[in-house]
Amino acid sequence: MPDSNLSPRIAVYTGTFDPVHYGHLDVIERGSKLFDKLIVGVGINPDKKTLFTIEERVRLIETVAAGWPNVEVQSFEGLAVRFVRDSGARIMLRGLRTLSDMEYEFTMSLMNLAQDPAIETLFLMAKEEFSHVSSSLLRQIAALDGNLTKFLPQPVLDALKERARRP
Repeated sequence: MPDSNLSPRIAVYTGTFDPVHYGHLDVIERGSKLFDKLIVGVGINPDKKTLFTIEERVRLIETVAAGWPNVEVQSFEGLAVRFVRDSGARIMLRGLRTLSDMEYEFTMSLMNLAQDPAIETLFLMAKEEFSHVSSSLLRQIAALDGNLTKFLPQPVLDALKERARRP
């Protein structure tokens, strides 16, 4: 039975976004067209060492997602499914790039459903041009001074280049 406190017109897209790239922005844009409100939840994954602070990641996403008025960016700690509930959303939005993503996300969606049966997970398939892009790969390319203009909006590219130059 659906929880009447949760809106099916609000979705939450969670991730570490370190850094946010065009693949993420594609999911944000598409999600903003599907829902009245899309919250981008910038979280902390204890299994990942991030290059940018959570505050920097929030600011970068706010900058590059400013063109979508129904998109809001928030940081969170703890379980993503709890953040989705606390946001008043019924939908957790996830992007899928590869078969390995699908296996991981399927497992996570089942665990999230066990944690909170009122929260549904909706998957958006990555467009072909973004199916190979990952933040960790982009960080590696930046560290080796590679060309990232096809994958990152300019404010993120500038921030990544600056961070990659630091010892």
